[in-house]
Amino acid sequence: QVQLVESGGGLVQAGGSLRLSCTASGRTFSSYAMGWFRQAPGKERDFVAAISWIGGNSYIANSVKGRFTISRDTLKNTVYLEMNSLKPEDTAVYYCAARVVATGSGSNFYTRPADYDYCGQGTQVTVSS
Repeated sequence: QVQLVESGGGLVQAGGSLRLSCTASGRTFSSYAMGWFRQAPGKERDFVAAISWIGGNSYIANSVKGRFTISRDTLKNTVYLEMNSLKPEDTAVYYCAARVVATGSGSNFYTRPADYDYCGQGTQVTVSS
């Protein structure tokens, strides 16, 4: 079992920056591909960013490409989402997710919520105009 705890959300003005963190506990962190999703009120959960277990391969959604960056620190059991040039439409609850990596799939990343085995409780990000 893996527990994921997100932090770093808050209220920021448009154009500002935030860095979200997701710390994992319970099992070996390095065996998991990680991802970030977000969900605005009344909308579906959308993919934001993902990173592989091996090689640091990452993928960023087109809606945030050039503004958001995903990274991970395996020694700290933590994955980060650096968010710059924030817009009001980025307002949402942001969720961290983890997927157990099978042998031979270490360089893969995943973009659907259903691809993941664990999900955190989320952290609210609000961007004011």
